[in-house]
Amino acid sequence: MAEIVHDLFPLIRVYKDGRIERLMGEGVVPAELDPETGVQIKDVQIDPKINLSARLYLPKNLDPVQKIPLFVYFHGGGFVIESASSPSYHKHLNLVATKANVIIVSVNYRLAPEYPLPIAYEDSWVALKWVASHTKGEGHEPWLKDHADFNHVYFGGDSAGANIAHNIAIRVGLEKLDGVKLDGIFLACPYFWGIDLIDGEAENLDCKNYIEKLWAFAHPNSSGLDDPLMNPEKDPKLSSLGCDKVLVYVAGKDPLKYRGLYYKELLEKSGWQGTVEVVEIKDEEHVFHLFAPTSENAMVVLKKLVSFLNQSKA
Repeated sequence: MAEIVHDLFPLIRVYKDGRIERLMGEGVVPAELDPETGVQIKDVQIDPKINLSARLYLPKNLDPVQKIPLFVYFHGGGFVIESASSPSYHKHLNLVATKANVIIVSVNYRLAPEYPLPIAYEDSWVALKWVASHTKGEGHEPWLKDHADFNHVYFGGDSAGANIAHNIAIRVGLEKLDGVKLDGIFLACPYFWGIDLIDGEAENLDCKNYIEKLWAFAHPNSSGLDDPLMNPEKDPKLSSLGCDKVLVYVAGKDPLKYRGLYYKELLEKSGWQGTVEVVEIKDEEHVFHLFAPTSENAMVVLKKLVSFLNQSKA
């Protein structure tokens, strides 16, 4: 039997001969019109040289004059699995596009270990600059040029994707993006951690050990779990978060929930001037809304997100 050098079950294994086996997140749904919702879906190349792409969602019955908010989404998967064309994201974002009436750009960043962190963050920033290029007439994507309201842009993501959304929003606050106004970010079960355990984390040391292994695997050159990319408490730039509103949801049975709850406290203490709301969905597991997108609790999350993405219209 082949010798395993990294066993990060249930996500990924790496063998001594160099073979990489992804144990989940490999499913793909083609980009085509969804007959149920009428949402148009397509894949676009952002930078073919580095194989960076995105999946775009355009809701039906658009007003040719009235532009609509833009939601830039980053998928989860511990930085090592999943893609923008995965069935769970396809279903979830389809629902968001139709219910919220927003354009969605779901970024297909490259994965570790073939492309270790911080590559996923850099890819996400390149994708965002590609989005911003359409504000100056340089971009060539008609859905963005014709329909996106760049004064009302939101980021979102789940788990590792929520981590990316947070860190990219910090970068927006520091570097700005001409023509793009970031209104808010939506973080679902965000993937944060730290060396010092908080609240109920000590009750689940297996989880701590797994996260420590997974983070080191995805980002071999990181300083560890107190890397500011992983632990917002250790980020001196936290108050620079480049938006005014944050919506976080955590799941009651998710070991990551304590970090999501603590994130609100950290932001409020940092000097950041915005408002942050955290919603806890009791008795649910990590990113449950992706596995059962039409369940009652998933619809509670969706309704909250739809309202969040449309607050600028109020």
